[in-house]
Amino acid sequence: MSNTVLKVAGLKVAYGGIQAVKGVDLEVNQGELIALIGANGAGKTTTLKAITGTLPACKVEGTITYLGQPLKGSQSFQLVERKLAMVPEGRGVFTRMSIRENLMMGAYTRSDKVGIEADIDKWFTVFPRLKERAAQMAGTLSGGEQQMLAMARALMCHPTLLLLDEPSMGLSPIMVEKIFEVIRKVSSEGITILLVEQNARLALQAAHRAYVMDTGLITMAGNAADMLDDPRIKAAYLGE
Repeated sequence: MSNTVLKVAGLKVAYGGIQAVKGVDLEVNQGELIALIGANGAGKTTTLKAITGTLPACKVEGTITYLGQPLKGSQSFQLVERKLAMVPEGRGVFTRMSIRENLMMGAYTRSDKVGIEADIDKWFTVFPRLKERAAQMAGTLSGGEQQMLAMARALMCHPTLLLLDEPSMGLSPIMVEKIFEVIRKVSSEGITILLVEQNARLALQAAHRAYVMDTGLITMAGNAADMLDDPRIKAAYLGE
């Protein structure tokens, strides 16, 4: 049996006459942490939204398969039922719900009450700030705290594949460090991750493999550690 969790082939996305994604091929295998890096506007977020079917009206071509089954036409709630979860850019927490309620929403496809409570305790241990504010409305949290909550909420469904869109965006250096510490921890537990991230250095340090995207195309792919030493990557994305 194939260990390919996600396979994207020939993905093209066009908004009117603008071709945002121009034929992307990528693969994510079981247990891998894959980074998709590139400059702002390269098409990274559009690629993630094409995978989850959350794009606004546009023309999408190509095939996207998850665990060997096509994703086309799937509703968002069906993706969660199939254990595919996404932490969107901008976090998307339920602002008028408490932290605890947000976590419960992440587990809405589950019915094992004891397991759900155990997972809430687990993420409160990983993110003590959330535990301290468990009854607080999510909309009153700082950006970093909302990012913690969005990640914990996504993980409540026990995803087979976790999509992360720009998790470090707008966060303080200390908070970015904490978020990436958790990303590495989640990866070490065997959860498959596709990470879109502008901070190329942190993404490559955490990932097993990486793809580089530029103006809607994959321009490089390979071992993440090797990319850290590649002069082209250093010049374009690492400021060296």
